Amino acid sequence: MADTQPPGTRPMSRGSMAIAAFSTVVEWYDFTLYLYLATVLSRVFFGGGEGSLLVTLGGFAVAYLMRPVGALVFGHIGDRLGRRRALLLSVALMTAAMLATAILPTYAQIGPAAGLLLLAIRCVMGFSVGGEYTGVVAYLLEGAPAHRRGLIASSASAASEIGALLAVGVSALTVYWLSQQALDGWGWRIPFLVGAALAGSVWVARSAMQESPDFERQQAEGTVPTRPILHTLTHHRVGIARAFAISALGSITYYVGITYVPAFLTSAGAFGETEALWLATIAAVVVIAVTPVAGLLSDRIGRKPVLIGLAVCAAVLPMTMFSLMGDGSTARALLGAVVLAGVAGGVSAVGAVATAEQFPGEGRLTGLALGATAATAIFGGFTPWIAELLVARTGSDLAPGALIALVAVLVAPVFWLSPETAPTRGRRRDEAASST
Repeated sequence: MADTQPPGTRPMSRGSMAIAAFSTVVEWYDFTLYLYLATVLSRVFFGGGEGSLLVTLGGFAVAYLMRPVGALVFGHIGDRLGRRRALLLSVALMTAAMLATAILPTYAQIGPAAGLLLLAIRCVMGFSVGGEYTGVVAYLLEGAPAHRRGLIASSASAASEIGALLAVGVSALTVYWLSQQALDGWGWRIPFLVGAALAGSVWVARSAMQESPDFERQQAEGTVPTRPILHTLTHHRVGIARAFAISALGSITYYVGITYVPAFLTSAGAFGETEALWLATIAAVVVIAVTPVAGLLSDRIGRKPVLIGLAVCAAVLPMTMFSLMGDGSTARALLGAVVLAGVAGGVSAVGAVATAEQFPGEGRLTGLALGATAATAIFGGFTPWIAELLVARTGSDLAPGALIALVAVLVAPVFWLSPETAPTRGRRRDEAASST
C-alpha cells in the first residue's frame, strides 16, 4: 500500500535513528585518537625533541579551526539540500582523510615535511568533522518524540564516547603490545587504519537513512531557507550566543577534562603512556554510563536546571581533581579522572539537545555551526595546548582545572538567564512564571 502520509508527518524509522546515533562513533574515534596518541605522534612526525608535544597539540588546535568552516559548509548543504546528503558527504571526506593519515611518511623518512603533511590532513579532517556532530544531533532531535529528545539526542554523545573508548582502547593495546621501536616505525598506523575502515562502513550504513521529517516539512511548506547563514544571523542571534555558551562549557570539560588527561599524566611524570591510556579508558566508560542518565534527567526536569548544576560542578571540582591526578597515586588519579569524566559526560549529553533546541528547523544546522561549533573550535581545539603550556610555564598541576573553572563561572549566568527549551514540567513552570 502506498504511503499516504504527507511529508514531515512520517515518523523516523528506528533503523535511521540508530544509524544516525551510532555513526558518531567514527567522528570521535578519530579526533580523540590524535590526542591519545599525542606523545607518540610527537616523536613520529616532529622528531620527539623538546617542545615536540606542544607542537603536536598546537597542530590539533590549528586543525580545529577548520571545524566551524566545515560546519558552515555542511550546515548550508544540510539546511538547503537535506540532512542526509550533508551527513553522507562529511563521512566520505572523513574516510579519505583517515586513510591518508595511515599511509603518511614519517619524520625519519622525509624530515619536517612529515609534520606539515600531518597538519594539512588534520585540517581536512577538522573540516569534515565540522559537519558531523551537529548534523547528527539535528537529525536525531527532528526525528525524536518531544518528550524523549534529551535521551535520544544524548545517544549521539554516548556513541561519541564509544568512539573515544574505542580510540583509547586501540591506542592502549597498540602501545602495550609493541616495543617503542615498532610503535614509532609502523605500529602507530594501526589505529588510523581501523578508523578508515570504521568511517567507510558508516558511509555504507548512512546510504540507507531516510531524510529528516522536519526537512521534509520545510520542503512541503516552502520554508527551506535559500540563504541559511543570512537567515540565521537575522533571526536567531540570541540562540547563537546561548549555543556558544553551552558548547563552550561542554568543549572545555571534555577536551581538558578527558582527552588531555593522558598527555597531562605523561608529561607530569606521574604515569607512563600505557598506564595513562588505561586510566583514560576507564574515564570513557564512565562518560558512556553518565550520558543517558543526564539526557533522561533533562527530559524529566528540564535542560536549564541540569546545565546550572553541571556548571557549578565544573567551577568547583576540576582544580582538586587535577591536583589528585598529579601526585603519582593510581587511586587518586583514577578518582580525578572519573569525576572529571562524569562532569564532562553530563554537559555533553544535555548540551547536545539544548544547543539544537535554540533554533527552529529552518537554519538549524547553520545556527549550530555559528554557535556550538565555533565554541568547540575555541574551547576544544586550543585548550589542551593552552593547558599544557600553562603547566609547563607555571609548574602547577592546578592550571588545567583553573581553565575549566573559569569558563564555568563565565557561562553560568547565561544558563541562569536562558529560558527552558525542553517540553517538560520545568518548561511549563517557566511559562507559568512569565505569565504571572
